[in-house]
Amino acid sequence: MPADLPSLSVVIPVYNEPVWIGRCISSLMTALRNSPFTQPELIVVDDGSDKPTKDALAALAPEVPMRVITQENQGRFTARRVGIRAARGDLLLLLDSRVSIAADSLEFVASRLNGDRLPVWNAHVDIDVKGDPYARFWRTVTYAAWRDYLSDPRTTSFGLEDYDRYPKGTTCFMAPRTALLRALDEFRTMYQDSRFVNDDTVLIRSIAAEHRINISPGFACRYRSRDSLSGFLRHSFHRGTVFLDGFGRRGTRFFPVLVAFFPATLAFAALAVRRPSWALRLASTGPLAAACFATILRRPARDVFAFSALAGPFAVAYSAGIWRGALLAARSRTEKGESGWLGRDHERVQAGVDPGVGPGGASGRDQ
Repeated sequence: MPADLPSLSVVIPVYNEPVWIGRCISSLMTALRNSPFTQPELIVVDDGSDKPTKDALAALAPEVPMRVITQENQGRFTARRVGIRAARGDLLLLLDSRVSIAADSLEFVASRLNGDRLPVWNAHVDIDVKGDPYARFWRTVTYAAWRDYLSDPRTTSFGLEDYDRYPKGTTCFMAPRTALLRALDEFRTMYQDSRFVNDDTVLIRSIAAEHRINISPGFACRYRSRDSLSGFLRHSFHRGTVFLDGFGRRGTRFFPVLVAFFPATLAFAALAVRRPSWALRLASTGPLAAACFATILRRPARDVFAFSALAGPFAVAYSAGIWRGALLAARSRTEKGESGWLGRDHERVQAGVDPGVGPGGASGRDQ
């Protein structure tokens, strides 16, 4: 471990999470106490939250200097960007408010610092499934997508050549501030509205062009899923929109899936209109197919049941989200003529950051 550790900033966007934001910061304080990082700073970006969340933020008294920056609701990407640009640390840790970082994660990262080149770490994410069938559904989806790693969690790294074979996300992500700033400058999206952009896959792909992305169970966090049907459906709808922005690009792993998705769903819609009984029979096979798929993956019995029961509602909400993304992308190209790139409106938001909001917090907002 180097004698002079890099300085550390932690950026947390928050939107309407009055319960989880306190638990997120409490686990962060534990991880910081167990680590050798000295004088870290905490930046919370409140992205238009409700009063209970504002009250929860006002009641926080963390052991490190904290700034709370307020913005109108513009989505998680803009909130993160505001926090990154306000941060002063050499290393930045991005956390989501529904996440608890493991107690020894920061010590693990610090023990592996070597030389002047600062590392990039993507957390190993454990989904908290206790009493939550929706979390069990997402755990199965996550395992299916990233089983190359999740079937054998280990300390390893990946780059652009195998980028789409490993889990990644800004849920719990550490990188040099300079790398994140460069990735923000290069960030491109299909949409004008930053609330719907893919702020995980696209941003980290840019970083992977110059840095290996490390991942390990030693740098881990626990994620809390939505625990109601309405929350699950809203989240699935949003994730469908985000998915198109992240993978609707040639060369990505799921691009062929998206190419096939649009004609397939149109064909099913036509079948439902012309032969509704046939469409109903076809749809009724979905739960059985989902159960077989989860069983082939050797998931636990309760995960198989949850995946089977929720596959139908998920497919409807997620598909609708992808179609919403297609409409947003088409409208962006029509109105802006810039392939949907983020434009000056978003630059104006980042220029509005108040770097003078001091320790202890003042106000807040996030999504």
